[in-house]
Amino acid sequence: MADSASAAQAAGATASPFRVLVLNQISGNGLQRLTAGRYLTGKDLAQPDAILVRSADMHGIEIASSVKAIARAGAGTNNIPVKAMSARGVPVFNAPGANANAVKELVLAGMLLAARNLAPALAFVAALDPAAPQLDKAVENGKKDFAGFELAGQTLGIVGLGKVGCLVADAAIKLGMNVLGYDPEITVDAAWSLPAQVKKAASVGDVLKNANFVTLHVPLVDATRDLVNEQNVALMRPGAVLLNFSREGVVSDKAVLAALDAGRLGWYVCDFPDARILRHPKIVALPHLGASTREAEENCAVMVVDQLRDYLEHGDIANAVNFPSVAMARESAYRVAIANANVPNMLGQISTAMAHAGLNIHNMVNKSRGDMAYTLVDVDSPAGDAVMAALRAIDGVLAVRYLPLTATA
Repeated sequence: MADSASAAQAAGATASPFRVLVLNQISGNGLQRLTAGRYLTGKDLAQPDAILVRSADMHGIEIASSVKAIARAGAGTNNIPVKAMSARGVPVFNAPGANANAVKELVLAGMLLAARNLAPALAFVAALDPAAPQLDKAVENGKKDFAGFELAGQTLGIVGLGKVGCLVADAAIKLGMNVLGYDPEITVDAAWSLPAQVKKAASVGDVLKNANFVTLHVPLVDATRDLVNEQNVALMRPGAVLLNFSREGVVSDKAVLAALDAGRLGWYVCDFPDARILRHPKIVALPHLGASTREAEENCAVMVVDQLRDYLEHGDIANAVNFPSVAMARESAYRVAIANANVPNMLGQISTAMAHAGLNIHNMVNKSRGDMAYTLVDVDSPAGDAVMAALRAIDGVLAVRYLPLTATA
């Protein structure tokens, strides 16, 4: 690869700072990776090149046409209009696995809350009169109502064996639990990191039938909405505990309430305090604490900022929920990045447009994911406005970016 400074000089390129709109509080260790001079960040930037977000709902806001990428400092992207961004050729990045340990620890806390009846026990103690003359006796008389059971020897069912699911499985095994897992789309990396002691379930129903605790770790998509519902919640063992630190819509609140009131379900522990489930005596609803640790927030910010930088400066893509993963080492100071619909003869048209402009292709990579395709092309000389316009005019091309190396790249 050519030295960055000499390549920039050869390119004759100067670059104005990338403008990054920050919609939520982002860890300072993440933001400081957006180096001064190369990046300008702020909460009120007009015409941003990119947006950094955590939980802000972007469905109701106007996203400027200047936006080239959106980066979510977390795993879920339900707060981002991903489909609309795909149509504009804008990748949406996330940080899968960066908050996994934080979620794992909260799942363990949730199991203990339910198994040891800690929520009603705490409420009981909070209601005691510290001035009562027989306080000790009241405590002794009351504690029998909160007797629980131990986790060791119980069966934990895990639906979704990504990074969080694998960490939960490992921790549960170390606590002496039996673990049953189900994930029809488990990745090779996840399969390698899954403890050998985890037994494979054949379906979600299989997990619900055979576990004392069931924890869900799946994204909210059409296929997982109401994954636990009125039909299959009836499969659960009497007194079983359901934990949802995934997404609110994965569980039917109506089904859970009916199962709790019928005495079939023992506890429902979740991270989503919806109005329909508040104050039920057998529901522990936490205020979205899954990723709320200093460590998780920092991990997410650093991971997603690095991905955003690599995309803005070099066009490489990692962990975009709507684009294929694409990386190509720089072999030229002149790079063109093209997002396009995944249709036949697109590479041929791109090559033809560059050839007509007198550009020699030094290296090229093209990958697709569903309806979306993405191409990086390194050429041996500068790509002028005319060839960029020709590329944008190709039917099916969604976005084109010219990425010459600069002295600060």
